[in-house]
Amino acid sequence: MSGGRVVSPVHAMLIVVEGTWTWYRRNWRATVVSSVVQPVLFLLALGFGLGSQVRPTEATGGLSYVVYLAPALLVATSVQIAAFESTYPVLSAFKWQQTYLGIAASPITPGQIFGGHLMWVALRLGVSGAAYLVVAALLGALTSVGVVVSLLASVLTGLAMSAPVAAYSATLETEGQQFSALFRFVVMPMTLFAGTFFPVEQLPTVLRPFAWVTPLWHGTELGRGAAFGGLSPLAALGHTAFLLAVVGVGTWFGVRTFSRRLAA
Repeated sequence: MSGGRVVSPVHAMLIVVEGTWTWYRRNWRATVVSSVVQPVLFLLALGFGLGSQVRPTEATGGLSYVVYLAPALLVATSVQIAAFESTYPVLSAFKWQQTYLGIAASPITPGQIFGGHLMWVALRLGVSGAAYLVVAALLGALTSVGVVVSLLASVLTGLAMSAPVAAYSATLETEGQQFSALFRFVVMPMTLFAGTFFPVEQLPTVLRPFAWVTPLWHGTELGRGAAFGGLSPLAALGHTAFLLAVVGVGTWFGVRTFSRRLAA
């Protein structure tokens, strides 16, 4: 360790977050569109536009489509933000800017760098999600204070996306061409077919298992359950356990890949 000094894990991760925040506070405007404006536009276009032609039915829980859609868009946006934050920024910190290499020369360990990344992603998701909920509330798309729990569910779902993707990003030596496939064949289909816009039960039977194993479906079920009720405690526990397991496995791989990359 540099200088022989030992840094506590939480303090080390906060230092990593502080470093990222130092850059972000000067460049946050570039992310407003994707973090807040884009989901609000989706809510307006699909909730109030297309949704005006959708009658409240059993599929929407008897709710108007805009109300049905609002918490799901929160979770889906968190997954998209988390995926982006864990692809090019991570690769850049290893390959182009080499920020992580500089941090690793300090007493901060690779595992703490990875933990700091996840902490930063959680902070990003919490702030952008809260901003979205404020706008959605002003539009009358929220029906209960349960959306606060939906926000927590969206952050957990985002972390379930971020951890394995960041672990994978740390293994790349290329210019990031693989990320195009990740967004095209994983993130986008997940957004479209994992229950955000319509119940998974409306998919062909053979395709439903693919939706059930995605973090987004579990997060959407949790988010809607918190916002509208009707989700049994056992089901909520199952969804939460799945997401925590993905975060745990992703973190395990992330610590390994970060350690291997920074030791090279």
